[in-house]
Amino acid sequence: MAVIEIDKESGFCFGVVTAINKAEQELAGGGTLFCLGDIVHNSDEVERLRRKGLRTITHEEFGKLSGAKVLLRAHGEPPSTYEAARERGIEIIDATCPVVLRLQQRIKARYDSEGADAQIVIYGKRGHAEVNGLVGQTDGKAIVVEDAEGLSHVDFNRDIFLYSQTTKPLEGFRSIIAEISRRKSPDVRFEYSDTICRQVANRTEHLRRFAAGKDVVLFVAGTKSSNGKVLYGHCLDVNPRTHLIANETEVDPAWLENAGTIGICGATSTPRWLMERVRDAIAEKVQQGNG
Repeated sequence: MAVIEIDKESGFCFGVVTAINKAEQELAGGGTLFCLGDIVHNSDEVERLRRKGLRTITHEEFGKLSGAKVLLRAHGEPPSTYEAARERGIEIIDATCPVVLRLQQRIKARYDSEGADAQIVIYGKRGHAEVNGLVGQTDGKAIVVEDAEGLSHVDFNRDIFLYSQTTKPLEGFRSIIAEISRRKSPDVRFEYSDTICRQVANRTEHLRRFAAGKDVVLFVAGTKSSNGKVLYGHCLDVNPRTHLIANETEVDPAWLENAGTIGICGATSTPRWLMERVRDAIAEKVQQGNG
């Protein structure tokens, strides 16, 4: 019989746990609660909360609300969202992750102290909700770079202040630092802040060890999860029998053949209950295969 193990360190990060707890507390009190964007990048968890009454809305729909109650997810929002809420009498339930909030405050303080000409660079995914909130602290003037090629938009003859999206990989951030250091003019001031969340970053090596020790790995993550794609890639790198799935319905029995140990792990946006459902589905398929 195959041994099936769920990684103890996989699942929701602190910020996501806090956001979901706040949503459930508000929903328990009755009334309508809106959430600006998916509360977490996992469609199964979003659906679970929808059944409890949480209504996900877009920024366009948010602009048409008035006198409503809106939850801001862990990713955070730019100042314009708060201004719009005040103008429309919208009550904000702020679930911005504390790590993201501190980063927003640091970027805003830098922008305010250096002036509008400050060259603030953010290493992150363009268009990501967290990054949009960070850029908003600079009146939209921050430069977002996803990799070294994106540095072509940076003026290396002007002072540079570098920050990172909290969920980006440390090795990527270090490579950006090295490339800016190499290319900047000698008299340019270059300052950088390591703002990567260690609860997320520290999972990488742990997951690599976890995946390497299993015959087969099922990595559970929503299709919208950037963090999931990155962590899945690390598992696949050390174990070619790693498979990315959204939920238990995507488990292929053929993957489980001749597997003595099966590992289940996930992203910071993957709920524990979903990994447990995958475990139960695998156990059933293994039993059927042995029957």
